[in-house]
Amino acid sequence: MGATPLKYDQSEYEMAGALRESPYPIATAPLTGFDVPWGSEVILEGVIESRKREIEGPFGEFTGHYSGGRNMTVVRIDKVSYRSKPIFESLYLGMPWTEIDYLMGPATCVPLYQQLKAEFPEVQAVNAMYTHGLLAIISTKKRYGGFARAVGLRAMTTPHGLGYVKMVIMVDEDVDPFNLPQVMWALSSKVNPAGDLVQLPNMSVLELDPGSSRRGLPTS
Repeated sequence: MGATPLKYDQSEYEMAGALRESPYPIATAPLTGFDVPWGSEVILEGVIESRKREIEGPFGEFTGHYSGGRNMTVVRIDKVSYRSKPIFESLYLGMPWTEIDYLMGPATCVPLYQQLKAEFPEVQAVNAMYTHGLLAIISTKKRYGGFARAVGLRAMTTPHGLGYVKMVIMVDEDVDPFNLPQVMWALSSKVNPAGDLVQLPNMSVLELDPGSSRRGLPTS
């Protein structure tokens, strides 16, 4: 849940409960008293030392490239709790479909759908399953001319869209966004590139994406 693009005031435990269709069990951390997932393999408690920085990275990333190193805040670990035989689970990632895609799919589709549906009840479904949601396919009813375009622009400025979504495909409500043959048919038979393609210059793009712009790019 740590990578799920929720709203700032939205509970990660509530979202986890929604995904598992039952309340998510929690326990109390022994040192800080914070809520932690019940059944955790390892619990690390400490303090974020905001005035201290160390280089973190580079790491191998899901895009197939290495990330750069960055100055990040230092975390001082004060207590480590773990089960008698803790299991540290690692997931293979890369070009879909990999192990992590099956976990990230709901984490990218569900929050984006909820955020759009709350503002645009006409939205029918959101498919942001591919590559951490860098591409979103959104199905919506049309309230008026240009409505789908407005929904697509809003998707780009949601908490998930600002950091990840760089391409949006809007389809009518009779097209299943999870059915790629339907989506490709709609694109090839219903789209006029001269007026239906919208390019937004200087939008934020995930830094891990090799196609992202350099830091400090002006917005004007």
